[in-house]
Amino acid sequence: MKNNFLQEMKDRGYLNQCTDFDKLSEICNKSSISAYIGFDCTASSLHVGSLLQIMILKLLQKYGHQPIVLLGGGTTMIGDPSGKDSTRKMLDEEVIKNNIQSIKKVFKKILVTSNKKTAPKFVDNAEWLTKLNYINFLRNVGSHFTINKMLSFDSVKLRLEREQSLSYMEFNYMILQAYDFYQLFKNNNCILQIGGSDQWGNIVNGTDLIRRMLNKEAFGLTSPLITLASGSKMGKTEKGAIWLNEDHLSPYDYWQFWRNTDDRDVKRFLNFFTEIEPVEIDALFKKEKNINDLKILLANEATKLLHGIEASKKAEQTAKDTFQSGGLGADLPVIEIKLDKLKKGISILDLVTDNKIFPSKSEARRAIANKGLKIDDTIIDDDKRIIRNNDFKKKLFKLSYGKKKHFLVKII
Repeated sequence: MKNNFLQEMKDRGYLNQCTDFDKLSEICNKSSISAYIGFDCTASSLHVGSLLQIMILKLLQKYGHQPIVLLGGGTTMIGDPSGKDSTRKMLDEEVIKNNIQSIKKVFKKILVTSNKKTAPKFVDNAEWLTKLNYINFLRNVGSHFTINKMLSFDSVKLRLEREQSLSYMEFNYMILQAYDFYQLFKNNNCILQIGGSDQWGNIVNGTDLIRRMLNKEAFGLTSPLITLASGSKMGKTEKGAIWLNEDHLSPYDYWQFWRNTDDRDVKRFLNFFTEIEPVEIDALFKKEKNINDLKILLANEATKLLHGIEASKKAEQTAKDTFQSGGLGADLPVIEIKLDKLKKGISILDLVTDNKIFPSKSEARRAIANKGLKIDDTIIDDDKRIIRNNDFKKKLFKLSYGKKKHFLVKII
């Protein structure tokens, strides 16, 4: 029998694999379930590559199920080798605890917390992993894993095939993740683990461990790993990661990321990263001929979900002021320069490299040679130009690189 939650997972393109789709559908139709997704806490913010998993947690809530957010305080001490070419840098406990508190802010923004039945439950696997007795763990849990099978998983096999080192510590990661599922099944009645397709082996390990230790059935489900139409990885740009925390990336820059989506990705991303119904998205693409209007819709809806409707409106207005009117958008990234410094004069190369608009002066020179750098929409054609305060009537000017990168420079 069709289940609405799993059907929408399919309709939106969220579903990659499931251990037993029909049985899980049957259970979801009978009662509400608890399901979890784990997140490593290697930084103080998740980036947009984790957003699909958060959207799945939100979809669980829509259909009356409870999401469990596992923030891996314990497993982050080790590092997941999946998709990695080398061992991750080890973090100390205090850094990991601070990262967890920072990351939680995003979940509390996107997920609904007002309904007790579906409010997200936050757990930290350090609560049980750091209390394990090594000998007992090897006897009671390690005995259910074979080296033969562990070597067959991509997270291990690919590293070994490339002759890249894999520490014993990382090799154990899959056992700890399986144990997480066992703990949540046993203590929180959590019957479903969800993750990216690169986690399939680890998830199946968890369902197997529950069957072996408790003689009960649990389920695993994966979503596809997202690559852009250009072939590059989701979540990174030439400027760096697209962070979810506002103190890492401004709402305007977040809006701009979605506005600059490749034409070929727009429909897919409207399904992935907004709450617009899939049938409505299909209708929009049949009716709307201007792809740029659909990109603005994507940017508005994605930004509203994370930063709220006011931030979304403000970002759109700033973009209009900057790109359409040639004005100064109030929400542009701000660079501050002291008046005393401008009175003495600052070279255009120092201005753009000191403020990290360009990583080097040679790159800045190339941009100027290609007529790609502007001040208040006037092309800078001399890389030896000195900028002074009396060049400007106001204590404010716009610095632009190309068509899409704009900065508000304030003289203070």
